[in-house]
Amino acid sequence: MIDHISYRYTDNELDQLLDSLTVLVDTREKNPDHLLDYFDQQGISYIDRKLEYGDYSFMLPANKDLGIVKDVYFTDSIAIERKADLNELSGNLAQKRQQFENELLRADQSKFILLVEDPQGYENIVNHNYKTKYKPKSYLGSLLAFEHRYNITIQFLAPAYTGQFIRYEFYYYLREYLK
Repeated sequence: MIDHISYRYTDNELDQLLDSLTVLVDTREKNPDHLLDYFDQQGISYIDRKLEYGDYSFMLPANKDLGIVKDVYFTDSIAIERKADLNELSGNLAQKRQQFENELLRADQSKFILLVEDPQGYENIVNHNYKTKYKPKSYLGSLLAFEHRYNITIQFLAPAYTGQFIRYEFYYYLREYLK
């Protein structure tokens, strides 16, 4: 990836580039149907591609008229890891901890967002409203330690808003990058 695009774009050109943003969906992502449905309904481009870490990233397709001669991939800059619920995440923290930490290590230089599809996630962890035996104190301790150790962002959301969050997160990342 290039370090920084040094062009100055008009508002119309910037809009054209932002509208061409293409979401990358990891080929190993499980049950993304509600997200893909959202992308289809909103006319958001996406392609399946194996990602080194995270479940989602994005690319900017080539646009020779605007000086971008090749596709620009942001897979080394930003990634979103989606967990369908607190049960899946607790399994990653308890049984698959090393594998999960290895993914965070691979994402070391990237903005990494852990998105958990549970709008009351923190409250549900504190009150042990999930189906595993992972204790709330250990659960929160692991999440907060990872947040600081690996400089990640943790976001709890309702599944209905996940597609929109992914789109806007990448859109505004790219917008700031291009400005």
